[in-house]
Amino acid sequence: MLTLLLLAALVMIALAQPAAAQLVYAYDGPGRPGTIVINTRERLLYFVRADGEAHIWPIAVGREGHQWFGRTRVISKAKNPAWRPTESMRAENPRLPAYVAPGPRNPLGIRAIYLAEGALRIHGTNSPGSIGRAASSGCFRMHNAHVSQLYELVSTGASVEVR
Repeated sequence: MLTLLLLAALVMIALAQPAAAQLVYAYDGPGRPGTIVINTRERLLYFVRADGEAHIWPIAVGREGHQWFGRTRVISKAKNPAWRPTESMRAENPRLPAYVAPGPRNPLGIRAIYLAEGALRIHGTNSPGSIGRAASSGCFRMHNAHVSQLYELVSTGASVEVR
């Protein structure tokens, strides 16, 4: 119980101070070193390290009806990505532009980690208030400072487990 309370306190610090926070915590969950484990209920992303610890960051997850669970892998990474909403996103919200160039208005933020499953990504955001909520169309949003840290740690081909 104390461990869970400590973890909750650390996550609250990360939400309050996203640029400075990079939590490293003892980890005995699933995944080999180099794996990304996403716990949608906790709204946390874990990057498993070789030393029995994991980097932990708060995330936004898919809204009701837009969640995905399973295993996939990282297929590519991009700095300052452009964004093209999917056809289903534009059907749901016809006001969305067909293309958003890199920059402060881009919903993908400053980094994107592309997953093999459909159009799923782990990415930054131009809406930091959404972190910690079920707010996306299925992707996993992170504070820009956090996704930059993860971007440097994760390799193309890395396993991703979404629970």
